[in-house]
Amino acid sequence: MRRTKEQVARELPSKTEQTVYCELEPEQRKLYDQLRQHYRDSLLRRIETAGLAKSKIQVLEALLRLRQAACHPGLLDSKRSSDSSAKLDVLLEQLREVLDEGHKALVFSQFTSLLKIVRARLDQDGIRYEYLDGATRDRQTRVERFQNDKDCRLFLVSLKAGGLGLNLTAAEYVFILDPWWNPAVEAQAVDRAHRIGQTRPVFTYRLIARDTVEEKVLELQKTKRDLAAAIIGAENSMIRDLRSEDLALLLS
Repeated sequence: MRRTKEQVARELPSKTEQTVYCELEPEQRKLYDQLRQHYRDSLLRRIETAGLAKSKIQVLEALLRLRQAACHPGLLDSKRSSDSSAKLDVLLEQLREVLDEGHKALVFSQFTSLLKIVRARLDQDGIRYEYLDGATRDRQTRVERFQNDKDCRLFLVSLKAGGLGLNLTAAEYVFILDPWWNPAVEAQAVDRAHRIGQTRPVFTYRLIARDTVEEKVLELQKTKRDLAAAIIGAENSMIRDLRSEDLALLLS
């Protein structure tokens, strides 16, 4: 007889989740604020003339760009991939601590371009890792290497590619670099480590850039799940429920 998820959960070690707020450094803050002001002005002008209903594509583009700016300047301009960013600095500091203590960790992001920037820094620091996104063919080989090779202690995974079906119980730490609209998708990612076969407590850290659209999306998650889904999924058809006050919140 199959056991329920609740029954399995009772048998698993503890799971601790924490939101880590990252303060943008002056240069990144300036970039973000300029971008926010640009979109605030241009969108308001467009909405005044064309109406909100006919401006949804522009709204989605603005929100995507702001989400990228909150993560790393290199997501907006590849020439800036070597710049620092609040999230990258926090992540690398935490990873060094975790890896130095001999633990294994997973890092999830929905932006493969952000994972590419992380990879470049890891390569620079000589840190071994595995990587998986939607284009990865030899998934199982990579999973087995991470699970069994004591020298491979880090796995970078695209949130959309790695949420289901992977058994990554060698990891005790999970880092989610950018918020996904649906907590269930994040939970599936965390459950790659926190599942049958896990014998140690699992610690999850969600990195959120303070005073950015990421914080606002978290607020929307609580009240308007479908709208948050549309914003992050960039689905024009679903964003019809966007109200002027929602947009004002997101651009505030």
